[in-house]
Amino acid sequence: MNTFSFLITSFIIILIPGTGVTYTISTGIIKGKRASIFAALGCTMGIIPHLCVSIALSSFLMKMNNKAFLVLKLIGAIYLLYLGIGMIRSKTSFELTNSKSENKVSTIIRSGILINLLNPKLTLFFFSFLPQYAKSTSNNYMAECLLYGFAFMILTLLVFIGYGLLAGVTNKFFINSPKRISLLQKIFGIIFIVFAIQLAFSSI
Repeated sequence: MNTFSFLITSFIIILIPGTGVTYTISTGIIKGKRASIFAALGCTMGIIPHLCVSIALSSFLMKMNNKAFLVLKLIGAIYLLYLGIGMIRSKTSFELTNSKSENKVSTIIRSGILINLLNPKLTLFFFSFLPQYAKSTSNNYMAECLLYGFAFMILTLLVFIGYGLLAGVTNKFFINSPKRISLLQKIFGIIFIVFAIQLAFSSI
């Protein structure tokens, strides 16, 4: 596993239509491009607590037993497999809200933070995958994890801003076509399964 594969995996996960993506797109459509940028910023900030908790926990396990690395790798593979199968079987699509809430920057950012803060999948993601790229025997293990986590946050911010700015285009092309969004989800699902297999058989 290397930095490139980490970025690709992260990019795919960020692209998946989820609560953060839905919130950013709906904000862009209803409140405009400027508001969507603040929505993306809020969602990105909501990642920080998950990142800190997962790094602290994985670091603790690494110090207890080096075999914990193998356990984390298997957890990561199972989680990827779970996501892949879930995406293939999913029949859901974007659900955009039509409510016109207050257009204050603080309100938009706060909502974005809460959306990701209350998403337990992020903690599992960081806990499962960061140890695959940071060297478990390195004295800078936590620093390396933080670096990868920061890279994930930057990708999240950029992708979410892109979603928000292009909300009108994605709305017309995907949301009005259940078949297209269903096909996209199945493609992502297959990619996740491939990553799960690669991760499970990768060397420690």
